[in-house]
Amino acid sequence: MKRHLASLLFVVTAVTGGSALAQVADAALVNMVSGDVSYVSQAGTPGKVQPFMKLREGDRIIVAAGGQVRIVFFEGARQELWVGPASFRAGKTAAEAISGKAAETRNLPAGVAQRMARIPELIQYAKLGGGQLRGRLTRQQKASLDQQATLDQARAGYEKMRQDMPANDVTPELYLYAALYEFLLYDEMKVVVAEMRRKQPDDEDVKALDAWLRRRASR
Repeated sequence: MKRHLASLLFVVTAVTGGSALAQVADAALVNMVSGDVSYVSQAGTPGKVQPFMKLREGDRIIVAAGGQVRIVFFEGARQELWVGPASFRAGKTAAEAISGKAAETRNLPAGVAQRMARIPELIQYAKLGGGQLRGRLTRQQKASLDQQATLDQARAGYEKMRQDMPANDVTPELYLYAALYEFLLYDEMKVVVAEMRRKQPDDEDVKALDAWLRRRASR
């Protein structure tokens, strides 16, 4: 009897634990924020929304008057721009409006959201002055045909995003930067970062990527 109860408790714990993990899964990335934008997590913890932070399913976002926030959902390749006053709740593939004007939405090329998910990691690593972070190739190696096709697809996606997005939006550059990083293509990464600096010269995260790349490329 005791063994049966223990087994039952194990099953219940596994099921409920799995549900809890699913509820707090990362759902989206903030790739632009201006003005007063805050959030409240499912657990009730409040905070200020920061550039390149990840949002989880169930997070409630409050955009004050004059504020803006743009987010990319990892599933569905969807980007949303919210202008305050407004509030919404992050879902798995899209946001659920709570108040205010509906978001401006845009569909992104395939693969963009997955690479954007790496940006917080790359920025944090750059700020810490880290070395190579899970790059696939050394600078002396050449990409295989399949890898070259991946890069060609990323470059094509970048050009399309540049045409579709505002002139000061660095989302296309961040996407291509993450793709190039996989192959440690420092020369092309420098061109991409220079374009980010041109678009947003005062952005501290972009400065960090630039400084890290200069150190790596000089070795």
